[in-house]
Amino acid sequence: MTVLNMPIVLSIGWLKEQYAAGHLSPEVVIASIVERAKADDAKNIWITPPSYEHIQLYLDRLASLAPADAPLWGIPFAVKDNMDVAGLPTTAGCAEYAYIPAHHAAVVERLVEAGAIPVGKTNLDQFATGLVGTRSPYGETVNSLRPELISGGSSSGSAVAVALGHAAFSLGTDTAGSGRVPAALNGLIGFKPSLGAWPVKGVVPACESLDCVTVFAHSLEDVLAVDQVARGAHPSDPWSRSLPQPAAKLPSKLYLPKNRPSFYGPFADVYGKAWDAEVARFVRLEERGRLGMIIEYIDDALFSEAAAILYDGPWIAERWAEMEGFVEASPSGTVFPVTEQVLRSGGSDAMTAAATFRVMHKLAGFKLEVRQLLADAVLVMPTCGGTWTREEVRLNPVATNSAMGLYTNHCNLLDLCAVAIPAGEAEADLPFGITMFALAENEGLIVGAAARAMEVEVPVHVEGADSVVVDRELGLPGGEMATTLIAVCGLHMRGFPLEKQMLGCEGVYIRTARSAAKYKLFTLPTVPVKPGMIKVEGGGASIEVELWEMPLNRFGEFVASIPAPLGIGKIELEDGSVVPGFICEGYAAQGAEDITAAGGWRYV
Repeated sequence: MTVLNMPIVLSIGWLKEQYAAGHLSPEVVIASIVERAKADDAKNIWITPPSYEHIQLYLDRLASLAPADAPLWGIPFAVKDNMDVAGLPTTAGCAEYAYIPAHHAAVVERLVEAGAIPVGKTNLDQFATGLVGTRSPYGETVNSLRPELISGGSSSGSAVAVALGHAAFSLGTDTAGSGRVPAALNGLIGFKPSLGAWPVKGVVPACESLDCVTVFAHSLEDVLAVDQVARGAHPSDPWSRSLPQPAAKLPSKLYLPKNRPSFYGPFADVYGKAWDAEVARFVRLEERGRLGMIIEYIDDALFSEAAAILYDGPWIAERWAEMEGFVEASPSGTVFPVTEQVLRSGGSDAMTAAATFRVMHKLAGFKLEVRQLLADAVLVMPTCGGTWTREEVRLNPVATNSAMGLYTNHCNLLDLCAVAIPAGEAEADLPFGITMFALAENEGLIVGAAARAMEVEVPVHVEGADSVVVDRELGLPGGEMATTLIAVCGLHMRGFPLEKQMLGCEGVYIRTARSAAKYKLFTLPTVPVKPGMIKVEGGGASIEVELWEMPLNRFGEFVASIPAPLGIGKIELEDGSVVPGFICEGYAAQGAEDITAAGGWRYV
């Protein structure tokens, strides 16, 4: 496979499959990543970009590892630059702070031992202080879909690196939402394990008692593959603890806010509509017996009160305790101005010991309430209540940043785990996302609930039964089935001209997915121009599709409306499942432009 044929979306499963079949080598993958990083240099994704100079030793090391014994053999990953990679500078977004570590951070070490390849160090909001991705002297990281918008932070470069195919997964950190907000703004999954589940040794502290290492990926399957390697207490990390591998299990209840969440920014209206649509989808699934959880509506005020403590309370002093010596000893202008403003607020006279204990006692009461509430339940909130243009953040850096943490700041203070997942689009190229929260010891509940919400095949434990998986064509266990899924790859996708045909046949968008790496995509000479997806014997790639649900009694009508050379056949998805979907007759490829390398119609 050549560099030009590499799909934009890189997944662990697909890479392992390609390696095992001999269709691809880590050397080719790295060549592609190095070229992509050069081409995207203006997007400010990297502080230390992918380069053979530091990657070659990891490629050479693969010869001594058996793929069967190294679960992440040859898998490229990106590392946020507040985390140590031996021999590479750790800057935390500040060149004057930089040092070169002799050892990897604990999580990086575990991934490297499993055969993964750290390709570079990514940009971030300086000292991980921000949720916007613009607070870096290395430049504002550009959103992967709409360059005028923020990428989210502080793990900005880590998210965009995965979204643009510079890595199969990436490491971020999350103190107040930094591993979830960028996921939502770039259409990814952001998994924040429980505090201490992954060691933080070798991570530049933000709020050391609240810091987490997190992962960005395209699928729950990839998240769990990374978690399996990264998880576990570390003997020299006082913050780490032993928590079991999350075994996916459905909670008994799915909690939604009783009062409609607040939305903000220039896209507040479409974000609100996207939330309403997601709630309506959950309700439909419950009514059809396909959700597997009972929906209840709760007052989420205590989560908002807890969130306010993070920056209005003494935890900002913890940031200042870590950085005071460096900031005070550095010449004026060394630290990014808004970052210094935030850090210095932690040295306020109001941050007394008595004030700290008062807030700690208040927080203990919140934790008790939450432990009782979420005993066997998952809370769902928007990941973000909106987003901003980069220009708007420049003009109002503090208020815009504060808004981004509205539904994230409470998480670590309350000792919760969380997973941010895509939930469609608010409008074209504007992803919308939700986050599921559970108690620290209940990480399996957010995995099970997320799998059910996304309708992906992650084994889910149900009491009194063996593992249950989502069947994309027949629906979830226990339901009356009167619908089918359809994989859509062209003008019937959301935001395109023929979406109205899907809606006219009562189609409901479910999620974005990818085909198995067995297809080619061609531009057909039709009016309007549309794509044709053809299954091939060899040389195929994974193509992005949308999964829609449609009532069976409207399906025949829809199929009859599709003109040749297109039709409905069976599409194999990335995880091996098969669904009805758009296919194209082979003769149409003659003389048509091959656009497979784009990875999907949205990217042409």
